[in-house]
Amino acid sequence: MVLGYTSCKDDKRENKSINDNEPIIERIFETPLQKASFDTVIEGNPVKLFWLHNKNLSMAITNYGGRIVGLYVPDNNEKMTDVVIGRGSVDSYVKGPESYFGATIGRVGNRIAKGKFTLEGKEYSIVPNNNGNALHGGEKGFQDKVWDANQPNEYTLVLNYVSPDSEEGFPGNLNVKVTYSLTEDNAVKMEYGATTNKPTLVNLTNHAYFNLNGEGSGTILDHKLQIYADKFTPVDKGLIPTGEMVNVADTPFDFIEPHAIGERIDDDSEQLVFGGGYDHNYVLSGKRENDMNHVATVKGDKSGIVMDVYTKEPGVQFYSGNFMASENELKSGSRDDYRTAFCLETQHFPDAPNHPNFPSIILRPGEYYHTVSEYRFSIE
Repeated sequence: MVLGYTSCKDDKRENKSINDNEPIIERIFETPLQKASFDTVIEGNPVKLFWLHNKNLSMAITNYGGRIVGLYVPDNNEKMTDVVIGRGSVDSYVKGPESYFGATIGRVGNRIAKGKFTLEGKEYSIVPNNNGNALHGGEKGFQDKVWDANQPNEYTLVLNYVSPDSEEGFPGNLNVKVTYSLTEDNAVKMEYGATTNKPTLVNLTNHAYFNLNGEGSGTILDHKLQIYADKFTPVDKGLIPTGEMVNVADTPFDFIEPHAIGERIDDDSEQLVFGGGYDHNYVLSGKRENDMNHVATVKGDKSGIVMDVYTKEPGVQFYSGNFMASENELKSGSRDDYRTAFCLETQHFPDAPNHPNFPSIILRPGEYYHTVSEYRFSIE
């Protein structure tokens, strides 16, 4: 373990605040992350590790995949706790079996059945990369791209990527901008924007894997979870939505009131069998705050860290780490053991272009794709 200085003094204060008269925050805590492990070049594009911080939070992001590598939050004993699992170097992300940890996902998050969809009378085929379906943008989605990065201040990182026409089979040049920031109310804010020159599909999200007790602390099954959704979209054996929106009442999918994640995860529900646990999209019920849907509230059973999720999106994919198989060494030296992290991916619904009753993910020339999601932290 090495000492991490979120003010990045070794980089000659490149992350200084907008107002040079403001003090540079110099929070010191233990982190295995070293900038040298991310300082490289991939396909001619420079890759780096960037630190963001506010008065209480510190976050490490790499522009390889636009991914959150670590997120340090004070627990109920004021210990800085890394609540996002990640890896310790760019090389481990490039060569490891799991490419989605913490990444910006696109062009289309989640699954497209058989990688096929029809748009304005023309059929398109996306590279299938998950049991015959296209997952998270195809074989080489945004998680494998080097994004242009600009850090205007200590708490903001702006990422840009131009996805060329026909990349992974999607039509149109797509100009994407993602702004990550730490807000004054202790939220990780993710603001997404995109434009296109041809009709195309867009459904962007972040794929952070969380353990609110800290990376390497064990199971997430005792975390208390509340999801503000009264319906979910059931799936077939291939985890493709059937097109239905089913009420969660009297099912293991009912998290309207708080439940431990593991309380009903091994019930003999067909849907839980298909997903190996929870791996389903929830239809948000419209509980609003500051013009966003209040998605969920999660509490770490050991740390007391509470995460509230907000979004402008209509849905969220709740994934309980069912396919984690100890194949990846994490930055802490622990491994990604079975169900030791969960995801809450804010999104439009999976396989949306093949279900006319689902909210559309079509973006046309002259339109601006814009959405915002937040992970907001507190202590109980």
